[in-house]
Amino acid sequence: QVQLVESGGGLVQAGGSLRLSCAASGSISSNYDMGWYRQAPGKQRELVARITSGERTNYADSVKGRFTISRDNAKKSVSLQMNSLKPEDTAVYYCNARHAYRSDFYNYWGQGTQVTVSS
Repeated sequence: QVQLVESGGGLVQAGGSLRLSCAASGSISSNYDMGWYRQAPGKQRELVARITSGERTNYADSVKGRFTISRDNAKKSVSLQMNSLKPEDTAVYYCNARHAYRSDFYNYWGQGTQVTVSS
């Protein structure tokens, strides 16, 4: 089993910055892809950013140039640096870890952390 715990959410004014962190524990290795998703009220959960085990990254178009995802395999953690925040970034942000091995697929979620951007 894998446990993911997010931290770093909060209230910030538009144009400000926040850094989210996700600490992983349990049977997780550097082979896992890690990502951040978000879900705003009344909307579906969407991918914000992902970093693969090979450290390739991809971002939602809406956050490109503003958000940066990084990972520290030694600390089993992944972070999301969010700059130039906008009110539309307001959502619950979830950490995700996933790994496919042969016919097995592993997919884990954190409990989420609230990010609120005021205008």
